[in-house]
Amino acid sequence: FERLSQAGIKNMVAIHRGFTPFRDTAYRNYPNWKTVIELRRLMPNLPIICDPSHIGGKREYLFDISQKAFDMGIEGLMIESHCDPSCALSDKEQQLTPADLGQLLSRLVIRNATADNKQFENQLELLRNRIDAIDTELLETLSSRMEIVKQIGEYKKANNVTALQIGRFAELMDKRVRLGEKLNLDPHFVQQIFQHIHEDSVRMQTDIMDE
Repeated sequence: FERLSQAGIKNMVAIHRGFTPFRDTAYRNYPNWKTVIELRRLMPNLPIICDPSHIGGKREYLFDISQKAFDMGIEGLMIESHCDPSCALSDKEQQLTPADLGQLLSRLVIRNATADNKQFENQLELLRNRIDAIDTELLETLSSRMEIVKQIGEYKKANNVTALQIGRFAELMDKRVRLGEKLNLDPHFVQQIFQHIHEDSVRMQTDIMDE
């Protein structure tokens, strides 16, 4: 986008077609919606069009992907259609007849970015303020945790012990995931959080050992 913009091309649109999957998935391409969120954050004025046909790879996935795209505020869809998908020269499994396409589009729920409702806005602001307060507590707690990580790093260095203790990490991960499930948190979500925390903990401790 930067090079096109520097060349004087200003009327640009991003097409979200998904990404080559790095693990088994039902879809042809991994949607990786967090990339869409980050692009929206970095370039809020850039229109984004979703291509559910190439993300899904099969027509039975098109509605769910399309609805997800609209729920995230994406501006439009690029859906493959063919009068007789069985005769299509390529990608026949992901194509819809014009009639089926019309039915799919009629079922989609298009949501507004905002609501012209003062009561809604006030209640939303209250809930967001609660989230802001909880986020502050989360960061303060995380900071306290990382201070203990540093202390452990100093202790390991003094006793000539490696920063990475894979047995401890496996035990920690298992306990945190099980606790998360009891708290109605998605296991994969919990795994990702503690994977990032552990990676930075090991980095901090190896930096201490290399001082």
